[in-house]
Amino acid sequence: MKKLFLGAMVALLAALAFQPLRVEKMEPAKSRDSMISVQPRMSETQRLYDRLNLQAILKYEVFEQAMVGYSTIPAKNKDLLTVIDFTLPSTEKRMYVLDMKHKELLFHTIVSHGRNSGGNYATKFSNTHGSLQSSLGFYLTDVTYQGANGYSLRLVGQEPGINDQAMARAIVIHGADYCSEDVIRTTGRLGRSYGCPALPRALNKPIIDAIKGESLLFIYGDSDDYLANSAILNDAAASKTLLAQF
Repeated sequence: MKKLFLGAMVALLAALAFQPLRVEKMEPAKSRDSMISVQPRMSETQRLYDRLNLQAILKYEVFEQAMVGYSTIPAKNKDLLTVIDFTLPSTEKRMYVLDMKHKELLFHTIVSHGRNSGGNYATKFSNTHGSLQSSLGFYLTDVTYQGANGYSLRLVGQEPGINDQAMARAIVIHGADYCSEDVIRTTGRLGRSYGCPALPRALNKPIIDAIKGESLLFIYGDSDDYLANSAILNDAAASKTLLAQF
């Protein structure tokens, strides 16, 4: 019996001795650089947006479109950029005056839209005389004057067929009693103009004095028609300039 056991053990050891050696395939070690996730390159427009701390108050899409015009329209005063976002209700602060030289927000305030553009929201826009509607797009600020609405600032529309009738329509920046927090509390929205971006009386003069003299103003709204017809926004060359240094 003992001999049989020993014989079986010898046979087993012999069989194991002739088994092919299995070598596990080792995965190549990953380099340190390959373990670091590659971050997409941030555009200069995004950097400027972040530096101005606009994340919580101005949609990036609006700012980006404003920057297309800022980078391509030859304005005498490049230190200031004004943006109005008419997708926001009149009860919210939707006008932004940006100091592009010092990278800071100078003014953030409520602003009225045209009487026939809508109630609390501006949804209809026109370039037509007598429409009493606001016009979208890019403008250059012009000269100041004293008119029926007091101290006012003329605007020159830069987009044919979209806002180029602004001067003829007397679309200007001016102060108005119907543009105030008191009116919002009383009526639930601001009063409306004849198409002008009207400001609170207290801020009218300081804002006009800051942006007068050919600085850029961009009025944004929820309008597929504007996006389709704006030559400035649809210029492929203009979009490439967004990566330029500002």
